[in-house]
Amino acid sequence: MEQTFSLDIEHEFVQNSERVKSVDLHPTEPWVLVGLYSGSISIWNYQTKTEEKSFKLSESPVRSAKFIARENWVIAASDDKFIRVYNYETAEKISEFEEHTDYIRSLAVHPFLPYVVSASDDKLIKLWDWKKGWACLKTFEGHSHYVMSVAFNPKDPSTFASASLDETLKIWSVDSSAPILTLDGHLKGVNCADYFTSNDKEYLISGSDDYTTKLWDYHSRSCVETLEGHGNNVTAVCSHPELPIIITASEDSTVKIWDNVTYRLQTTLNFDLERIWSIGYKKGSSQVAFGCDKGFVIAKINIQAVKQD
Repeated sequence: MEQTFSLDIEHEFVQNSERVKSVDLHPTEPWVLVGLYSGSISIWNYQTKTEEKSFKLSESPVRSAKFIARENWVIAASDDKFIRVYNYETAEKISEFEEHTDYIRSLAVHPFLPYVVSASDDKLIKLWDWKKGWACLKTFEGHSHYVMSVAFNPKDPSTFASASLDETLKIWSVDSSAPILTLDGHLKGVNCADYFTSNDKEYLISGSDDYTTKLWDYHSRSCVETLEGHGNNVTAVCSHPELPIIITASEDSTVKIWDNVTYRLQTTLNFDLERIWSIGYKKGSSQVAFGCDKGFVIAKINIQAVKQD
């Protein structure tokens, strides 16, 4: 069945800043958490267009920062190999710890258990439990190059996916340090991965330095579609939880929006903020955040169904 719809993209908030490597939207407040290459994180209110909080973590780039809203925390990882946790209400530092031996590229927060996974250039993924004093419960080994991205499966959060510059994706269980399966098909390193569901089937999406985005049926371990069109590395991908679209971002300075059923390109956006590094979204909202070399954008994506004759 073919979907037909038109897109209306509203730029609600555009803020120039230093290079933004990470964006995350708070699930209930009108806040975006921004991780900066300069070593800081900040929380902006995108309704009032003001910066509410800022934390200087280190002199090293922050490549991933996430809200842990149920604890009123933010967690951030930087190139000094430390993970730091702050209470965003009191500004108190909750914890800081160093376990990885190289840059930390990505953090993912479990939807309900007290778990965070981290991915690093040391080729390892680690699982942390904040109810146990941020103990490292498990180390996941199997990638042969930098691990660029991790994402929990929202349908089965006892599993998560990772993307690596070894050109593969892997799926893991939190209970085992060896991967469940490996997906191989990109021609260069893989930068990012996200889960999505279409017609009650679960898929993975990945973005690569081969300039493509691939969609994977990981149950059959097969690539079902390749999205081509970016002119440089694909840095971030997402399947929007509320909208029938896939969003891809690239070092070619564009965002592309694709129909998540027909996989046709719907539109290409350029915010004039140079390379795009990160996409943030949340359930129950059509707002999307983008982190770029020259700042960040909050956009609202409105979709209208088009009647067919």
